[in-house]
Amino acid sequence: MQFTTLWFVLIAVLWIGFFVLEGFDLGVGMLHGLLSRDEAGRRAVLHTIGPVWDGNEVWLVTAGAAMFAAFPGWYATLFSGFYLALVLLLAGLIVRGIAIEYRDRVDGAGWRRTWTVLLTAGSLTVPLVLGIALGDLLHGVPIGGDQEYAGTFADLFTGYGVFTGITLTVLCLLHGATFLALKTSGEIRERAHRLARRTVLPAGLVVLAFVFWTRSIADGGILVNLVELAAVLAVAAAAWAVGSGRDGWAFSGTTVAMAATVASLFTELYPRVMVSSTKSAFDLTVHNTASGPYALKVMTVVALVLLPVVLVYQGWTYHVFRKRISTDR
Repeated sequence: MQFTTLWFVLIAVLWIGFFVLEGFDLGVGMLHGLLSRDEAGRRAVLHTIGPVWDGNEVWLVTAGAAMFAAFPGWYATLFSGFYLALVLLLAGLIVRGIAIEYRDRVDGAGWRRTWTVLLTAGSLTVPLVLGIALGDLLHGVPIGGDQEYAGTFADLFTGYGVFTGITLTVLCLLHGATFLALKTSGEIRERAHRLARRTVLPAGLVVLAFVFWTRSIADGGILVNLVELAAVLAVAAAAWAVGSGRDGWAFSGTTVAMAATVASLFTELYPRVMVSSTKSAFDLTVHNTASGPYALKVMTVVALVLLPVVLVYQGWTYHVFRKRISTDR
């Protein structure tokens, strides 16, 4: 395998890891005010992600850094053309982080209510904006022969891009609901169960529509590939598990569904990294945007050493904080 292909795969894995891990954090942020009738319940809901949410965001930072180092041409075009969208993304991340840390600093109903609204809004903004950006990579945006973005902010709101954002947002909601059913007890767990049951069918329909639209955009025909099939089957498995009250299997199903949905974008995109709607000859690929072979080789060695350490540490963190949380604890 060439280094360019290897780093495309690694970047895809980082994006998948972000949406799988941060996806349920975002879902919890969107749902915390809905599933809890009192302040003790809201605090219990937020405590389920308290020890891990900031660590999960590292996957996003690492994905951006890997794009910058491995494919500087891709990074330059994407980050310059999507500048305003990235500002919205950063605003969502900042507001969300501040809300989690500061909502309990003052003992006042108005203070907490304000941060609850901001946390919900920030958690909704992140998957929606990122989904639009990832969808636009495959759908195509105006790019000239000089690899410069030639469109406006309005050109980012393509039909497929917006639907990709909606798909990932809905999956985050379902992912968050199954996570809360797995991590809480009592009334919150029951409410999470009910919400998951109501959400899983719409999520399945959205994922199914996304899969066929993705095939149409990629000119792949109506037959889906194995990754896209896995996304549809995983949502179906999650629906069965939710209906059977199997919390662990339900969360596993939404995990696979999220991973396969994001992976389907990258499998259809390769060897391109960013499609030009102006002319196919102007598409950005792993070959015309990559760093030099030596730089990619050094990066590969560093990744092989550090990535296992990060995975072991994060796995240990989840093991330590594996117990269920209730409102009376």
